[in-house]
Amino acid sequence: MASLKSWLKAARLRTLPLSLSGIIIGAFLAASQNVFEFSIFLLSVLTTVGFQVISNFANDYGDGVKGTDNEERIGPIRALQSGEITPEQMLNAIKLTGIITMIIAIILVIVAFGKEHVVYILLFIFLGLASIVAAIKYTVGDKAYGYSGYGDVFVFLFFGVLSVCGSYFLYAKELDYTVLFPSFSIGLLSVGVLNLNNMRDRISDEKAGKRTLVVKIGNEFAKYYHYYLIVASFLFAFLYTAICYQSPFQYLFLLAYIPIGKHFFTVYRNRNPKDLDPELKKLALSTCLFALLFGIGLIL
Repeated sequence: MASLKSWLKAARLRTLPLSLSGIIIGAFLAASQNVFEFSIFLLSVLTTVGFQVISNFANDYGDGVKGTDNEERIGPIRALQSGEITPEQMLNAIKLTGIITMIIAIILVIVAFGKEHVVYILLFIFLGLASIVAAIKYTVGDKAYGYSGYGDVFVFLFFGVLSVCGSYFLYAKELDYTVLFPSFSIGLLSVGVLNLNNMRDRISDEKAGKRTLVVKIGNEFAKYYHYYLIVASFLFAFLYTAICYQSPFQYLFLLAYIPIGKHFFTVYRNRNPKDLDPELKKLALSTCLFALLFGIGLIL
């Protein structure tokens, strides 16, 4: 039987700050408009963690059974790859985590909307199921979209737009178009983390038949793509602040772009894909820092 250490490693806890960035901004946006509720925030955190763990388990399972995670891969050794967890155990874990997460998600939407918003409840239950399906289908199955180069689109939508706008809607029960701008920033930075991962694994992915966007466009264009993601994330955050300006504290998020800027030039100078591995953690944590500073600036 797999050890607790093996399961924690498979859960990839280092990915959680990135996945929580969207709901952090959603919560701060709600707080700035005096509609924040701690119970909704807590349940949102638990639901988001559940979705992320499902995604990580499914990614481990999908790449493991297809042989994509092999000795040529640069990143950390995965659970199936090492043999610490069997495919059957991982599949059962995905099912169990999915059930638990959906139960929490249902409780969340009932607490958020009550009996008077049945349509909203049904909509968010559908979105919850869609999130689980998207997490699993990234690498699992014959038509896994991560193997066809569509992972970037789904990460942008689910980590950015749905995470920020969806969490904000749970509090406010309405949606202003300006909320889209910070959701785009989070989505673009999240895609940046995925792009780094795919640049690091480009050679092994191509050999394994995993046609990520980086494999399709090549390493040099992937770098330019990365620059655009980072610059665009800044522009959308700046645009929101310019439109909704109330205090100079709203520009606190600029501090997050100091480490992000350093990361930008590290990618620019990079010649060895292996050296990109530590940059994943740096960009993910910088994205979480951005979310915190952006949010704190809204309430000061």
